[in-house]
Amino acid sequence: MNYKEALDRLYKTLPEKTLHKERFEMPVAKSFSQGNRTIVTNFVKIMKQINRDEKHALKYITKQTGTFANIDSERLILKGNFSHEEIQNLIRNYIEKFVLCHECKRPDTKIIEQKGVKMLKCEACGAISAVRE
Repeated sequence: MNYKEALDRLYKTLPEKTLHKERFEMPVAKSFSQGNRTIVTNFVKIMKQINRDEKHALKYITKQTGTFANIDSERLILKGNFSHEEIQNLIRNYIEKFVLCHECKRPDTKIIEQKGVKMLKCEACGAISAVRE
């Protein structure tokens, strides 16, 4: 078997996702302030887009902001006034930490638990890395 045949054989064993070169676009939060609350109207939609549980992201956001937050229907409601940039940074940081593969930077990951440790497993490249809550 020559190099080209071996390479072709390898490509046939790779998951279909790894062969596509689409670029991941960071979701944009739609937020506004209302009194002493900040509302993100498309929060659940963003979580579905990145394939993550809303409650996990809610826990991260409340920890980072140090404020009370809840999910009402499709919206995230935070106590306090936060700028659109602050909200977008929270979501971007969450995605970088809990969604994008630390090796190949693709969003094809899931959070698994191994021996009591949360790990980020990439379904595209197979990398596994620990994540801290």
